Amino acid sequence: MRRPRFGRAIEFSQHSGILKEFFIHMKRSLALAVTLASGFLLSAAAQTPAAPAAPSGPTKIAIVAFQAAVAQTNEGQRNFADLQKKYDPKRQQLKGLSDEIDSLKKQLQAQGDKLSDGERATRAKSIDDKEKQLQRSAEDAQNDMNQEMQELYNNLASKVYDVMAGFAQQQGYTLVLDIGQQQSPVLYATPTIDISKALVEAYNAKSGVPAPAAAPKAPAAH
Repeated sequence: MRRPRFGRAIEFSQHSGILKEFFIHMKRSLALAVTLASGFLLSAAAQTPAAPAAPSGPTKIAIVAFQAAVAQTNEGQRNFADLQKKYDPKRQQLKGLSDEIDSLKKQLQAQGDKLSDGERATRAKSIDDKEKQLQRSAEDAQNDMNQEMQELYNNLASKVYDVMAGFAQQQGYTLVLDIGQQQSPVLYATPTIDISKALVEAYNAKSGVPAPAAAPKAPAAH
């Protein structure tokens, strides 16, 4: 099965942009996960032994948002939430470095006219070095997280695919189209043939992984 790849790392010119992008990446890791397997379904199908020819008769077609279904399984939600938690310390570390850079810049701006040329140059270089460190650290963390997320998705997607194939055969579907693909050929389909929800439920039942606990509600403002 061909391993999907993320797009190239985004380059940043300002440390605030680096940190903001990393925060967004952390918060949206689940959303990113559902885009990792472009072509996965076709690749998996290509490696599946050909099934016996179906008896003649009307073709029974189903549609599925496969990538989203993988991410919406209890196991997917749990795994990607755990990944976010794993990278929370790195996020806090980057935030601390960003705050330090902001503080040093404010100090330099406030004291600049009282400093010698040499001292100003030294402080400016220190800030520049820290900004470069922040950029490298953020990019490294993002790349590491991308790789782990990709591996998590691939492992889970292969298991969900097996459940989907069994479900389709059990229900008599002769063709399942993935409407989650950007190049999906499906222009219209009645919702009654969408098996995405049924696939998630079937996989949850097989995996035995409980639904994630609901996040506590924020206290009402007075």
